[in-house]
Amino acid sequence: MLKVGLTGGIGSGKSTVAGRLAEHGAWVIDSDKIAREVVEPGTDGLVELAAAFGKGILTTDGTLDRAGLAKIAFADADSRGLLNSIVHPKIGARTAELLAAAPADAVVVHDIPLLVEGGLAAAYHLVVIVDAPVEVRVHRLVHSRGLAEADARARVAAQATEAARRAVADVWLDNGGAQDKVLAAVDELWADRLVRFEANVRLHRHTPRGAPRLVDADPTWPAQAERALARLRLAAGSVATRVDHIGSTSVLGLAAKDVLDFQVTVANLDDAEKLVEPLGAAGFPYLPGFDQDTPYPLGGDPAGWRKRTHVGADPLRWANVHVREQGSPGWRYALLMPAWLRADTAARDEYEQVKRGLTGQFDAIPAYGDAKEPWFAQALPRAETWATQARWTP
Repeated sequence: MLKVGLTGGIGSGKSTVAGRLAEHGAWVIDSDKIAREVVEPGTDGLVELAAAFGKGILTTDGTLDRAGLAKIAFADADSRGLLNSIVHPKIGARTAELLAAAPADAVVVHDIPLLVEGGLAAAYHLVVIVDAPVEVRVHRLVHSRGLAEADARARVAAQATEAARRAVADVWLDNGGAQDKVLAAVDELWADRLVRFEANVRLHRHTPRGAPRLVDADPTWPAQAERALARLRLAAGSVATRVDHIGSTSVLGLAAKDVLDFQVTVANLDDAEKLVEPLGAAGFPYLPGFDQDTPYPLGGDPAGWRKRTHVGADPLRWANVHVREQGSPGWRYALLMPAWLRADTAARDEYEQVKRGLTGQFDAIPAYGDAKEPWFAQALPRAETWATQARWTP
């Protein structure tokens, strides 16, 4: 099962996107619809609201007067808290029911307006943001929903900022133009990413990768890494003592393979077994056969370089997750080298030249990695000298 969080500002047209995904076969859970269902006549939700806020919030036919409730419930923080304490658990329970009813191979799309505001992004394999320019959204709210312009602008301004949405967006859909354009983008998203992603998660696999290819530094790598870090931390929970973005993509300005590397730290490598299921469910399945780390320049006891490797199941976002024991040589090395390269621009440029010189010579990543070992062997003492002088510790 793949869990997709779908959101966007009011008037952005995310219902158009949700509808198209449903046409493709997505299992859509509509939070707005659920919020209405749990307070329909005859429900416990409506009874509790009337008891808390008075029967004045009911219309003559016994339905909820939403405008009347809003006027009372949003008057102060205590009233708003009381409203949330009644409605939110019921919405959560109904959402859980619908999620449990989804088929094992479903692409579940959770259409949730307050995903960003609620800090919920890490709970999904992928977050899709639907956006449109503010003026387009205001126009839609005025002409399609009948809101006064001042009210429309106030509602837009009260929601998450564009920057906050972009921070959690794995996919950004511009719905400010012709509808057929955004629908075509949704069709492509479904075929090229969502269907393949779901199968990879369900079957505990990753999409095969080709030969290593160096690309110029991507300024969005840190933001992409932060989204993956949030998912890894949530999935690993207390089993992990820390989770870090490591490797070349963690060094700003350094050309690299377009792959995000992460290190999940555990107190004892035996604890890595506890992560197989939760990391796999979060979209990072275990990759057998890579439990022995190459000892690179440090040598010594091979046990110090042992690790467990997971890979990203997202077919369009290559990621490796290295699970290592805290304090081991391999763990320290994975943190030291990028820290040194971030601090020493000359060393960073030197390493980039080495990588560029090897570009195109190898058909597989392990061979490409082996070819870089001589540089690492001579670079490690320099990194250790820097660590001593800078008083760097992991």
